[in-house]
Amino acid sequence: MSSAVTIAIAVGAVTVLAAVVMLTAARRSDVRGAGALSRETVRRDKDADIDLPVAPTGRAVERAAVEARHSALVASAGGPPVIWTPPDAEEVGVNRRQFLNRASVTLMSTSLATFGLACIAFLWPTSAPIFGGKVNLGKLDDILSSIRSNSGFFYASNARSYVTVYPSEALPKARGVKEYTQLISGMESGVVALYQKCPHLGCRVPQCPSSQWFECPCHGSQYNRVGEKKGGPAPRGMSHFAVAVTPGGDVIVDTSTVIAGAPIGTNTTGQEAEGPHCLSGGGGHG
Repeated sequence: MSSAVTIAIAVGAVTVLAAVVMLTAARRSDVRGAGALSRETVRRDKDADIDLPVAPTGRAVERAAVEARHSALVASAGGPPVIWTPPDAEEVGVNRRQFLNRASVTLMSTSLATFGLACIAFLWPTSAPIFGGKVNLGKLDDILSSIRSNSGFFYASNARSYVTVYPSEALPKARGVKEYTQLISGMESGVVALYQKCPHLGCRVPQCPSSQWFECPCHGSQYNRVGEKKGGPAPRGMSHFAVAVTPGGDVIVDTSTVIAGAPIGTNTTGQEAEGPHCLSGGGGHG
């Protein structure tokens, strides 16, 4: 073996030996880097662990739980098994489908019943003092006083009619007009009720205080104070309502029935225009 080889082997052995020594010294050193504990600290920790209570292991906890469940079980009494009977649906309650079905039927029934009652109420004759029924206009004396203070006319909006005085001297002629048959009772009491609509095309006919006639502004039809036609295109006189005077003096106008006016040419009162007409071209229109 040459000297060079011997020297190389010797150097390698020394190097290995030095490395072993350094490693051994580093493991036994008190300071091994950041976070390393010294042997004294480790010894103190072991001494402290001796005084701490020992916690049960996971296996011990599981075993204790299993034993507790087994001990809580109670052995069933002997005997044949009981056959299961389904509970009554009415006792248990109403399911969602039943609730929706019943709610739909109830709402539909209520709606139909309400609609039916509304129809019956609409068709049922009313006794309320409104147009379409018997309307109480008040005391006869008060109405006659109002007629005098309003230049011969009294308008009742709730009855849609005019009330005027019917002269007693015209009663014999009125009894001979068949259209006045249902009006005689009111005429004998001294009043007559005229429907406000013109028999021509249905316009509302106002009174004319100067002529003391009714004069229609739509097409010029004219009527005397008791509704008999005097001129214009209307086919007949103004329509009437039957009037009744109670023993207590109340004037009742029956607006449920419209009585057609007298034919053209009827003139029971003989009243002519008492002043200028409110509309031009008055009178003489056939």
